[in-house]
Amino acid sequence: MLDLSKLTTESRNPDTMTLDEMTPLEIARTMNQEDEKVVKAVKEVLPEIATAIQWATESLEAGGRIIYLGAGTSGRLGVLDAVECPPTFGVDPSRVVGLIAGGEGAFIKAVEGAEDSRTLCEEDLKKLGLTSKDIVIGLAASGRTPYVIYGLKYAASVGCKTVGIACNKGSEVGRQARLAIEPQPGPEVLTGSTRLKAGTCQKMVLNMISTGSMVGVGKAYENLMVDVKQSNEKLVVRAQNITMTATGCTREEAEEALKQAKGHVKTAITMLLLHCSASEAASKLEAAHGKIREALKTSTLK
Repeated sequence: MLDLSKLTTESRNPDTMTLDEMTPLEIARTMNQEDEKVVKAVKEVLPEIATAIQWATESLEAGGRIIYLGAGTSGRLGVLDAVECPPTFGVDPSRVVGLIAGGEGAFIKAVEGAEDSRTLCEEDLKKLGLTSKDIVIGLAASGRTPYVIYGLKYAASVGCKTVGIACNKGSEVGRQARLAIEPQPGPEVLTGSTRLKAGTCQKMVLNMISTGSMVGVGKAYENLMVDVKQSNEKLVVRAQNITMTATGCTREEAEEALKQAKGHVKTAITMLLLHCSASEAASKLEAAHGKIREALKTSTLK
């Protein structure tokens, strides 16, 4: 029988032994106090997160992908982070991928036994055409999920850089990965319910990795989302607002620049800041590897 008793994520929290007797306010206050431990736990592993950001940036720059692996809540968090990258950063959906044990249907309904498979993740990665350019990030709150462990093993055999994210120190997932990120927020309010603090920990780490790597490949100028896709009315206005904020232009000028740039915010900003045409701005951005600040520096030096 599997022994979970030594896992922090499965331990009982001494401060919530009367959870079933608490008032709604007491439950909310207790959970809020426990969530404060999440920020502290993530702070302890910032150097490891920084390494993961650097590796992910290098993979993207080399034409590789960020690939998340997970089961249950951990898998859903990976999928969530992946699907939010295209609308936020204008990146192709194939560049950040979330794999969940049991396939897409498992996002909504658990697929029994999928997380315990030792072969399923390798099959999923082979279907993706995994290469050594990719970075593979395995997520498992407990740190012992076979789907993730054996996926990381296969990724390592292909030559990928691998990262294991778990909420137990010295986890098997961490040992199988080249880099272990293991924040420890402590026992859950509801014993073993790792969708709580452990899930929040993982979400925070993924936020940092995806945002940091996208900034690293030029998807931001200052703190603005300059590759945002205009897929709805709100985002059309946001694109105009971003252009106005970055350049100090009027809305009419932003609309015209975006029109000339065929909706590409980054190009519109570069046009306005360098007083050049859309084609010239696109060329300058290409030479600067898509980074507005680099394009501006290069043009200033000239």
